[in-house]
Amino acid sequence: MLSRRRFFQLAAAAPLAAANRMIKITSVKAVPLRLLPTSRFGTSKFQSDFDPARYRWYGPFAQLAGSILVQIKTDQGILGYGLGGGGSAACHIIEHHLQDLLNGVNPLNIEMLWDQMFSSTSFYGRKGAAIMAMSGIDLALWDVAGRVANQPAYQLLGGAARDKVMAYFTGSNLELGLKLGFKAFKMGITIAPEQGLEGKKKLVETLTNARKTIGPDNLLMIDVLCRWNVDYTLEMAERLADVRLHFIEEPILPDDYAGYERLCREVKATRIASGEHEFTHFGFDLLLRHKASHFIQPDLTWAGGLTTGKRVVTLAAAHKVPVIPHRGGSVFGMQLIITSENCPMAESFGTGEPGNELMNLFTSPFENGFYRAPSGPGIGVEIPADLLKKYAPQMI
Repeated sequence: MLSRRRFFQLAAAAPLAAANRMIKITSVKAVPLRLLPTSRFGTSKFQSDFDPARYRWYGPFAQLAGSILVQIKTDQGILGYGLGGGGSAACHIIEHHLQDLLNGVNPLNIEMLWDQMFSSTSFYGRKGAAIMAMSGIDLALWDVAGRVANQPAYQLLGGAARDKVMAYFTGSNLELGLKLGFKAFKMGITIAPEQGLEGKKKLVETLTNARKTIGPDNLLMIDVLCRWNVDYTLEMAERLADVRLHFIEEPILPDDYAGYERLCREVKATRIASGEHEFTHFGFDLLLRHKASHFIQPDLTWAGGLTTGKRVVTLAAAHKVPVIPHRGGSVFGMQLIITSENCPMAESFGTGEPGNELMNLFTSPFENGFYRAPSGPGIGVEIPADLLKKYAPQMI
């Protein structure tokens, strides 16, 4: 006898099988899309050749300031949309390389297309802009597949494991987060080793006050954005023991696997999270095999899309490591998170932020500290023509 979940999986597969014989991609378009201002992530004005700010200037191709919107159209008139990264550099890769692998092919062969794109870009890609470009394409392909099946993308990934997930608020305005109903909070940290003892004292004071603000029962985390080194992290973890941090996120640069391995082995007062700037299931497999993170945090719009996400969740479950996708409160992130009990939280996306209309459109339904996945087909979002005309007129 078929289980209810298996019945819906087969029901979703039936229209996909029927369409599989005829559907083809007719166009692939990509445009830069600034969801947040570039200046939020650094400055290009430096005091000298030795200014520490030179290490913190990420340019226009990283973070949400470098987002891209990808549109895939089929010969049946179906439109799929995906969010990627890498700004105009990623758009160039799509226009001058990846669309050659996509036009005229069946969009439902998603994992095969992922493997083809990865192999074809591997001599200059593997990480960074090429994978960010692939991410937008992969998410758009899953959007197309869901629309063909008239099912949310999460149903095609195996179905929902629950109807909502706990959210955590990223930002320094803790009072706003409390007002919105969050019970978990992550603060960005700008204090670095070069600020010496005074910086250490200031950080302890800041986080002690943060703990008082949110109360003893809510979760508190910090995101260092790779500003620290191993020894500084070990010291600060002990200095902050009374604050009871749930985790320290990305204390050191992402390629320092040995450093992360040491931190996970030696830090006792809290746990270590990383992976926001890791790419593809190959990169996350390396993190997991080195036992280099207590929580892993793929960003589906950068790391390789939903195809990477589902592979990472499978790998992490085998290692018993939870997955907390970066910016998981997006409509893209929730398609994955809702499918696995091994994804315990969703980071805020758009909620309480000064994003534009498209960022708000790509925010999952939120209520009282929890996100739900959109219920519509594909990624669950319809982009109004007026917003396309405003932000991506090339796609009309």
